[in-house]
Amino acid sequence: MYFDAHNHLHAPSLAPHLGALLRELPAHGIAGMVTNGTSEADWPALATLAATAPWVRPACGLHPWHAGNRSSAWETRLQSALAAAPGAAVGEIGLDRWILDRARPDDPRLAGLRRAPLDEQLDVFHRQLALAAAQNRAACLHCLDAWGALQEALRTARRPARGFLLHAYAGPAEMVEAFAELGAYFSFNAAFLAPGRQRVRDAFLRVPAERLLVETDAPDMGPPPGMAHHTLPPSATGETVHHPACLIDAYTGLAALRGLTPAALVPQIAENFRRLFG
Repeated sequence: MYFDAHNHLHAPSLAPHLGALLRELPAHGIAGMVTNGTSEADWPALATLAATAPWVRPACGLHPWHAGNRSSAWETRLQSALAAAPGAAVGEIGLDRWILDRARPDDPRLAGLRRAPLDEQLDVFHRQLALAAAQNRAACLHCLDAWGALQEALRTARRPARGFLLHAYAGPAEMVEAFAELGAYFSFNAAFLAPGRQRVRDAFLRVPAERLLVETDAPDMGPPPGMAHHTLPPSATGETVHHPACLIDAYTGLAALRGLTPAALVPQIAENFRRLFG
């Protein structure tokens, strides 16, 4: 029984394959997954998807990339979306300095988005984290180039008692212990198996066993070229679309990294997933 702690199964690039995926993924042993929204437009689709496949757990949240384009009613809409889904998590939320400091002005992924400054991102993040804490819902966190700011925000904020996920953790190994003390879980992605990601793999050697999770971020991220055992055709615009069943490749890679067999890792991840997400 495999559990995907973070993906975007409702993404437009997966839409042509969604019916087949909902039939096939359980046959691959995938027993549960958390599918994250990133903007207000996503939240209704998540509710429909979760109603279609009960093993899909929705997470509704406003991603820092979309914080600058939020509507005046975003908080009310988020509260309504969560109220309609008692088991939902709050996510994907977080902080992102990359879009401010390193992203190209013409990056097509950011077309049409107003890049919210960090203080604005922090306000949106704190509001959503407070909502997760008040209802003791798991929170799914994104962070790029803002690990110190995120740690400080978490240290001073009320956090969900059940904990929160640092999705695709790529922060410093030295910060793992402090994040874990604040309630963090850390999800490993098959993209970290690439030769140039040794620093990230080293960080996952320091994650306590009871805080480990596995994810795909499908249709994004995914195994390095030649390592994926499940594939999908490129999108209409030629972008790589990663198959959610590549979750199994992430499990295999994480088990090898930590000197375990996949069979030994699977029950630990299942226990951790249920502890965080219910």
